[in-house]
Amino acid sequence: MMFKLKAIASGCLTAILGLSVQTASAETVLNVASAGGQNMVDYVKEYLAPKFEESHPGVKVRVVGTGPGDSGSNKIFEKLVAQEKSNANSYDIDVAVVHQKFGGKLVTENLLSNFKNEIRTGELASRTTTKNALGSDVDGFVMPMFHSQTAIAYNSDIIPQPPTSYDELVAFTKKHPKTFGYNGIKNGMSGVSFVTGWIYAYGSDAKTLTQGPYDPAVKNNWDKALADLKDFNKNITFTPGNAGTLDMLNRGEIYMGPVWVDMFYSWKAQGKVPPSVKLQLIAPGMPGQPMYYVLPKRAENMKLARDFIELATSPNVQANGIVKRFNWYPGIDAQHVKAEMDTASWNKLFVEITPEDLASKGKSFPIASYFDDIKESYERKVSN
Repeated sequence: MMFKLKAIASGCLTAILGLSVQTASAETVLNVASAGGQNMVDYVKEYLAPKFEESHPGVKVRVVGTGPGDSGSNKIFEKLVAQEKSNANSYDIDVAVVHQKFGGKLVTENLLSNFKNEIRTGELASRTTTKNALGSDVDGFVMPMFHSQTAIAYNSDIIPQPPTSYDELVAFTKKHPKTFGYNGIKNGMSGVSFVTGWIYAYGSDAKTLTQGPYDPAVKNNWDKALADLKDFNKNITFTPGNAGTLDMLNRGEIYMGPVWVDMFYSWKAQGKVPPSVKLQLIAPGMPGQPMYYVLPKRAENMKLARDFIELATSPNVQANGIVKRFNWYPGIDAQHVKAEMDTASWNKLFVEITPEDLASKGKSFPIASYFDDIKESYERKVSN
């Protein structure tokens, strides 16, 4: 799908995040700031930008990476806050890519434009992450670039019928001790995700913890869940990290463990995980998180920015750019990308974990205060 747009008149460019940029006078420059790893910056620079420029003569997409993790999103947040305080007529970021947590912060600080209903792809994204970002109402202000997701990887040669829920997993580990492994909460987010899913299953439901409001007394209801988790840990193998879980699965030292889906499929494509290892998203669910496209409320090139996000969230780009290149789940609802994908690529990502699984069991991480409570409670009542 390609969207034809009309270029806007060129304007003066100051700087992105303190970096001076030179432009030809005849060009309109669309400034994109992306948090996340270098692979995300390269994706925007090498894949999205040429597509956009090809259909927009006279427009140049300028991409700046702000760094991985929350610190990368925070640099974008701080830049927009500073420009808002300076009463700048326009911000020098037109489009930003930020983590879920900062989507909410940017909306709360009134720094974003409400644009989702003004782009044709807006109606293609309906997951709760398009409306709620860890307790903040972001409806209309964000479009997911992609969704990451955790799931349980298992060796199907040894476990032909894997557990489908946390209850079944507990029963399995009692019968087959040390065959399930995860990395606790200190050595990688796949383990943190597994623990969070445990609390959703046995402590407080995901809706309460992801949408808020925060009530510090809620954690007092987790004592049995945490005691059961400590007992569960007696029958498992601790792994050294996200990669460590996959390594141990590859070597047959464990038969099951939580993994990031995109990392799992990348390793599988490299032959580092055997074909017999498959995925299961267990009930009531495990968390993942989106990265968001957002549009600052005083973007200099507002229409171009909307159209850039529209292109980036189109079914064709989501299928070929997000799913096939990175093994990420699409930002838009999965059923909308199916027609754009070959059968083998679709089956790789959506047969073991279906779009319906993602819709019903793909959860968000909790709001920050509850998230801190989960990690602190694990350290105090499970690790000790």
